[in-house]
Amino acid sequence: MLSKKTRDAQLTTTNTHPHKSAHQRLRLSPWWIGIAALVAGCATPPPPPPIAKPESPPQAKMPVAPPVARVPQPVPLSGKVSNAPNPKAYRQDAAAHLYEINKNRIYIGKMPPLLYAVGVLQVDLDGRGNVTDIRWMRAPTQAPEVMANIERSVRSAAPFPAPVKMGRVTYTDTWLWHKSGRFQLDTLTEGQL
Repeated sequence: MLSKKTRDAQLTTTNTHPHKSAHQRLRLSPWWIGIAALVAGCATPPPPPPIAKPESPPQAKMPVAPPVARVPQPVPLSGKVSNAPNPKAYRQDAAAHLYEINKNRIYIGKMPPLLYAVGVLQVDLDGRGNVTDIRWMRAPTQAPEVMANIERSVRSAAPFPAPVKMGRVTYTDTWLWHKSGRFQLDTLTEGQL
């Protein structure tokens, strides 16, 4: 900071116009103009005014079509097909299928008058011939091993011939069991002695 005497001395040496005040002479000097220009160049300019986005007209909502239910394409059947129109007719196809799978377990000839076990089994099949349920209508409870063997035989025989005309089927058959472990189905039995 300059003292008042030093400042006055400087003003009198640069004073070319005696009738002007010291304040006016400082303001007009080129040195002060250069400083002012330099300071003005360093200042941050004000940010530009925000650009207003034009408002878009309200969009009309397009009606959305309801979803279309897609029906799965049926998988082609790779196994046997049954054209039986009813469960009674289907029983023939199911028995032939069980006989074919269990060839070495079928009793050949007429069954003896006294059998080890007799059971009546109801089997539910889906449209592809898969077993969905089995129920005993008359269970051979005196021979639980026979019950387990028959149930295992039915389940392992799946898929049965696909009941294409009925879509699914519930059929009933009677199992005639010999003490040797061989059997016949009532549908294809050769009879009894």
